[in-house]
Amino acid sequence: MVSGGHILVVDDERAIRRLLRLYLSEAGYTVAEAATGDEALEQVRKGGIDLVLLDLMIPGVDGLGVTRRVRESNPTLPIIMVTARDDEAHRVTGLEFGADDYVTKPFSPREVVARVRAVLRRAQAPPDPDRPLRAGPVEIDPVSRMVRVDGRPVELTRLEFDFLAELAAHPRVVYTRERLLEKVWGYQSPVGGKTVDVHVANLRRKLGAEVGIVAVRGVGYKLDPETAAGA
Repeated sequence: MVSGGHILVVDDERAIRRLLRLYLSEAGYTVAEAATGDEALEQVRKGGIDLVLLDLMIPGVDGLGVTRRVRESNPTLPIIMVTARDDEAHRVTGLEFGADDYVTKPFSPREVVARVRAVLRRAQAPPDPDRPLRAGPVEIDPVSRMVRVDGRPVELTRLEFDFLAELAAHPRVVYTRERLLEKVWGYQSPVGGKTVDVHVANLRRKLGAEVGIVAVRGVGYKLDPETAAGA
């Protein structure tokens, strides 16, 4: 199921909330609205939200603060940020805080719906029944969606886990950023390369160099078992 979910649209501009409500409702989603960060956090706290579509520049607790607080209590709730086109620093910070994706203003409402559908498709996919995967001291269990480093559990966001599992399932295979977007995020986009780079940085920070994710200059990334084992 990729429609029928409950989407929380957070934006202080009423016209934008109404526009997104119209398109998301036509796509089969139930839509709630919030105009401030505090309202958004209260709705998330009450539960029943399947995805948050979050503008970064909102009154009260800003979008980055909302992302950080949501991730502290709910590491897997999908979050798509809405940012200004020239606001790269905030986009990167939001991804580092655990946002799944972003769209930039001005945006096409149809593109937003496509992003929501792709992110929810990944969130609602059944667990992969394959055996646990290893990358040096990092163990990835697709069934329980647990990651351990030397036996110590490490908490990843849903997309960080999917990203790592995809690379680990195909060691030494070089993925372009576009291919990773298609496999992990469910779409291709010319503006999405930074999303991939930030998720790689997040995984290295959380798991250490032992994870063995190697950048291939001018192409993309691969997981190298020898690098992982020897780190």
